Amino acid sequence: MDIRELGDRSWPVLRQLMGTHTQIYRLTNGLVGHRFPGVPPMLLLDHVGARSGVKRTTPLVYVEDGPNLVIVASKGGHSRHPAWYHNLRANPDTTVQVGSRRRAVRARVATEQERPRLWPMAVATYGGYSGYQERTSREIPLVVLEPRGG
Repeated sequence: MDIRELGDRSWPVLRQLMGTHTQIYRLTNGLVGHRFPGVPPMLLLDHVGARSGVKRTTPLVYVEDGPNLVIVASKGGHSRHPAWYHNLRANPDTTVQVGSRRRAVRARVATEQERPRLWPMAVATYGGYSGYQERTSREIPLVVLEPRGG
């Protein structure tokens, strides 16, 4: 079994773990789940299904870039983008929770000009991204979450 097949088989378990993480994060208002020793900071990303219209929440590592937050659509180096990435492309206006604070944001894919600066920041936050990029032929997108009014 190769690493991609193992990754495909582990998604149901990972999805359940992410659901539990999300519940604890929300129940504790970000006190538990935002930061763990030795683990990069996590936010909760709300997104609406591109086809289903169902609201979902996904915990993700993030990088701060001034007023913006940057998330990485790695899916562990899978050959396809994560569902949340497609959902944000279809419905870019959303919210995130960072610790106890909820923010209204608009998602966009980082430009070619931004990527050389942002990718090293992402890898410095979580070194695993480098291996994920090596494992896949797709360029892993960086998604910039910009503050929006309201």
